[in-house]
Amino acid sequence: MLTFDKIKEFLYNYDGEPVTLMEVCGTHTSVIAKSGIKSLLSDKIKLVSGPGCPVCVTVSSYIDKLCELSLQENTVVVTFGDMMRVKGSERSLNDMMAAGGKVKLIYSPLELLKLAKENKNTTFIFAAVGFETTTPIYAMLIRQAIEKNIHNIKLLSSLKTMPEAIDWICRQNHQLTGFIAPGHVCAITGSDMLVPFAEKYHTPLVVAGFSSEQVLSAVYMLTKLKKTGKVINLYRSAVEESPNMEAKTLVDEFFESGPACWRGLGTIEQSGLYLKGKYSEFDAGSRGLTEDVGYNNACRCSDVITGKISPHECALFGKACTPQNPQGACMVSEEGSCHSYFTS
Repeated sequence: MLTFDKIKEFLYNYDGEPVTLMEVCGTHTSVIAKSGIKSLLSDKIKLVSGPGCPVCVTVSSYIDKLCELSLQENTVVVTFGDMMRVKGSERSLNDMMAAGGKVKLIYSPLELLKLAKENKNTTFIFAAVGFETTTPIYAMLIRQAIEKNIHNIKLLSSLKTMPEAIDWICRQNHQLTGFIAPGHVCAITGSDMLVPFAEKYHTPLVVAGFSSEQVLSAVYMLTKLKKTGKVINLYRSAVEESPNMEAKTLVDEFFESGPACWRGLGTIEQSGLYLKGKYSEFDAGSRGLTEDVGYNNACRCSDVITGKISPHECALFGKACTPQNPQGACMVSEEGSCHSYFTS
């Protein structure tokens, strides 16, 4: 019987063909860094980060748009904490608050309903950033706004879908041996979403939960499955093969696909989600945000989230760039590779 101790022993002493595995989830990146997983692996097993942190893949033009909106009359930009310190081409939302911009921090998008109802002369624009995991809550927000006859809520959305990003990575990075697939996303999409990529690129994907044991088990499976087009689901407590139909139906009612620009990846067709035309009154101008001008040209966040380098290989890491003074988005969010590796 294969025990966890046997898995650790195998991975530490692995002396087979070199493998390079990408985790496509910011939470997995955090677990890998904080648990010291890389120290448990043979030198022949390399882990690299992918575009799994939604804040990290959001382009600077989106931040610039939020900054611009925060200065409009009778308008408040509403966001989660991670977005406050991300720099656009020049400024962050924190900077805008100091300059007189109106920005409010909340913990749930549904808090907007109460804010908007109590302040009918103010337009509240929510910074809707995320992947398939968080999109249903934004659909629910718009549905409840309509039901409650609330019309002073808008979304500036930077909502992205993971399958198209995985396909982009497979086309661009032929050195990858396999993927630790995103458990949170797959809980919404189902693990069958991964099958076309596994078969097309003959590359295995293993869905994992968020304990160090699950991540190490995924690494073990991927070293065994290299050069095969298989999908393995180790996270059956939360992930099924088929999608969550309740969430899918809700999202399909309000959102449609379109091109989206990703930091480090450029524009990927059909990888963004936007409010449908009949709900356009709730959109704050989400489409067409493509420019990505870094705040600091020496920042290599784009290379980190495409697996080209590790955080430590960026000249700014731990020097000019720290969580207290982030030069790029990867150092801001707790799901960002640079932040995870700096704080571990």
